[in-house]
Amino acid sequence: MNFSVDPQGQIVVVSTEVEKLDASNAPELKAHFLQLNKVGTNYIVLDMSKTKYCDSSGLSAVLIANRLCKDTNGKFALSGLQPNVLKLIEIAQLDKVLTIGNSTDAALDLIAR
Repeated sequence: MNFSVDPQGQIVVVSTEVEKLDASNAPELKAHFLQLNKVGTNYIVLDMSKTKYCDSSGLSAVLIANRLCKDTNGKFALSGLQPNVLKLIEIAQLDKVLTIGNSTDAALDLIAR
């Protein structure tokens, strides 16, 4: 399994279990986000602490989750970004759009506000 889903009350933590988030597994992640949205979950933390590489397909999945949450008055946050993934997000200037916590607990706190 490439991703795990851990409900923590009103917030769901989705964790990547892959070293590379790319075109081979990003559709599966998008499917998780769409399913969560379908059942009314709109507070999501994506823990990427195990992911060292992310391409445009992976970023697309992240942005879809962010949009789904915002469109339903929820919140989305990233946590555990590895240096290469954080650099990609900063180059794309998505650090200004996305909520980013250093740890899952920090991201949970940011969403709970």
